[in-house]
Amino acid sequence: MAHFAELDENNIVTKVVVVNNDELLVNGVENESRGIEFLELLFHHRRWKQTSYNGNIRGRYAGIGMKYDAVADEFVADC
Repeated sequence: MAHFAELDENNIVTKVVVVNNDELLVNGVENESRGIEFLELLFHHRRWKQTSYNGNIRGRYAGIGMKYDAVADEFVADC
């Protein structure tokens, strides 16, 4: 399963949702953009970033209240 963090207008994480990996596949390879397109259909916005429990995407797993640092492309605890 893939995890995506919803961001508000200040890049603060407001929720984390789970998406079936099949929704991310493009030619058999996971694609974050495909996951964002899927979530846009459900939630009607594109403010999503993929995150990972094992920290191999964007530094650490995103939690509610954390901030997404667009320059570093990672989630940070300090808001």
